[in-house]
Amino acid sequence: MNYIGSKYRLTQFITSSIEGVVSGASGKVICDIFAGTGAVGRAFKRSSKKIIANDAEYYSFVLNKHYIGNHTKLDYLPHLIELNRLNGEKGFIFRNYCLGGGSGRQYFSDENSMRIDAIRMRIERWFSNEEIDDRLYFLFLTSLLEAADAVANTASVYGAFLKHLKKTAQKELRLEIPNYDLNDAEHDIFNEDANELIRKIEGDILYMDPPYNHRQYGANYHLLNTIAKYDEFVPSGKTGLREYKRSAWCMRNKVADVFEDIIKNANFEYIFLSYNNEGLMSIEDVRRIMERYGEYDLIQTNYQRFKADKTEARNHKASATVEYLHVLRKAQ
Repeated sequence: MNYIGSKYRLTQFITSSIEGVVSGASGKVICDIFAGTGAVGRAFKRSSKKIIANDAEYYSFVLNKHYIGNHTKLDYLPHLIELNRLNGEKGFIFRNYCLGGGSGRQYFSDENSMRIDAIRMRIERWFSNEEIDDRLYFLFLTSLLEAADAVANTASVYGAFLKHLKKTAQKELRLEIPNYDLNDAEHDIFNEDANELIRKIEGDILYMDPPYNHRQYGANYHLLNTIAKYDEFVPSGKTGLREYKRSAWCMRNKVADVFEDIIKNANFEYIFLSYNNEGLMSIEDVRRIMERYGEYDLIQTNYQRFKADKTEARNHKASATVEYLHVLRKAQ
């Protein structure tokens, strides 16, 4: 999935650094409290005692319910074949997010919009009629989100759509099985505000990858939330936004307060914060706050991050970025 802020490319750096500090993750309870697509939690899934994954965005909750929550073999093939054979239907996505529906929006082709609707309605019907359990429900929702994202007619995020269908958006949407790791552990997945959840959980390692800047994930990925929830509402404006909660982590005048609130209330021995040199908080801000609560250290790496420019051609430009992994061993 094309996801801003994903730690997929930095997973090796993050996991090896954490394991070096804590002398291995085996048998430990690890919380990824801003989980996103779940890259870090998935990396620790096999070795940990338990993963606690959380994100305030519902599409992220869906992804993590599958990639982290599902850990046993599932009989998905008959249902997958049926979903891929469905004829399209003119549902909510068709009416509001493609040109054929009359909305003026073109996030998807007409054909793919109808396929999204048909597949999403069939998944919901199966679940409501108890033809599938929640494990298969989140597996198929994850598959649909990833398939829809692959044919979306956007430059990067869902804050805008392109005037003309690009080549990938003209391809037929098709579900594939999102592979996941099997293990014997039960994992906890939440869809809560991180600052509220931190008061209710405990473990060994807390990993934090909060938003860095003013861009709100609820706006940038609103259409993934809409497909995942598939609820009725009146889309707003040219981009068809749904209502979303604005995160204090994306506000310069609030981010330090919510950051310290989590550090203060975290019942974890080790806390790791991923942040880069383009973030709203400076390295000095983070150090000053963390040092109040225990023994602080800093690990960093340089990498090339790619940004989509503002042209419809979706050109990518390399940008040198420093990724910081702030480390706190919290005083007991």
